[in-house]
Amino acid sequence: MPVVASYCTTFLKPEMRHIYRQVTGLRRWQTFILTRERKCEEEFPFPDVELIPRARKNFIKRFWLKYIQRMPPVYYRGELQVVIKLMERRPADLMHIYFGHTGVHLLPFIKEWDKPCVVSFHGMDIQPRPDQPGYDEQMAELLKTAPLLLARSHSLMDRLAQMGAPREKLRLNRTGIPLEAFPFVARTAPPDGEWRLVQACRLIAKKGLRTSLRAFARFRERWPAARFILAGDGPMKAEVERMAAEMELGGAVELRGFLDQAGLAKLYAASHIFLHPSEMTEDKNQEGVPNSMLEAMATGLPVAATLHGGIPEAVTDGATGFLVEERDDEGLASVLLRLAAHPELWASMSAAAARSVREEFSQERAIEKLEGFYDEAKQAGR
Repeated sequence: MPVVASYCTTFLKPEMRHIYRQVTGLRRWQTFILTRERKCEEEFPFPDVELIPRARKNFIKRFWLKYIQRMPPVYYRGELQVVIKLMERRPADLMHIYFGHTGVHLLPFIKEWDKPCVVSFHGMDIQPRPDQPGYDEQMAELLKTAPLLLARSHSLMDRLAQMGAPREKLRLNRTGIPLEAFPFVARTAPPDGEWRLVQACRLIAKKGLRTSLRAFARFRERWPAARFILAGDGPMKAEVERMAAEMELGGAVELRGFLDQAGLAKLYAASHIFLHPSEMTEDKNQEGVPNSMLEAMATGLPVAATLHGGIPEAVTDGATGFLVEERDDEGLASVLLRLAAHPELWASMSAAAARSVREEFSQERAIEKLEGFYDEAKQAGR
């Protein structure tokens, strides 16, 4: 059985469940993990993890390489030789490097190793970094050097092509959903008007949290018993709490923190509409196809979201949800009110959302395609 070394700088952060699904879902390929930091081990157990040892510090050599020779971090930190020796001990047919910025970091290794490396892009890792001298140029070199480049959405593929990636190297790498963990739930409209709106994400600007709160406030003027449940954590938590207080939403907004897979499935089953009004940030951070959105759709939640990134590739406007322009809280509130006012439309969208995910985003189908890309990279070699 062929072997792929899966390199992920941190294995794994709570929001990286999609990576765990990939490495544990492989069938025709074996894998082991290369990581510099192990986190959330109880939530993401894995039997074969190689923790990359830190190189011994030689301050004179480090100073020379960093400030005189101007070498990349992988050189002056001593990591390059450490990884090369590790791969001599653990032979593999190829390496899958998760995230584009990690690919930039490992570019010297990619150029030196005698086996192919594929790099997958997930959204935030295609941002330009003008504050890091030479980074954008190294990214351009990475796009020309790696034999295959995987992207989670067509929109990310287009962006990579604009950045100089050859089209013939780009492959669509959907992150599939374990459908058995998110079964369809037949729902009825709440007779008491207690609509439950839910959003699950990291609490960061890209997720459109301000738009969600403003739209919910408008929605609640018509449906005062409605609630908005936010599952996730992140740097915007304090701002979200402050905005909810300023809008006098009281206990109608509930922050649950990060939930495990079972907790998310239970939350979706008890909800009625899923929100995800993502937006492009000033630093060009954009969305692929949000996994939480696919999970929610699989259970039968219609989506109210934005025309952003890969979202329109998963949500058909008017059929499985509604899409509005970025930062349009009035438009978002309008479609939420439309769904609540027309239970038959809401019910038809519920069924259509679950059906579309099962047809297009199953984990089995995604793993089959991923292993096909591995086969292709192995055959092509460096």
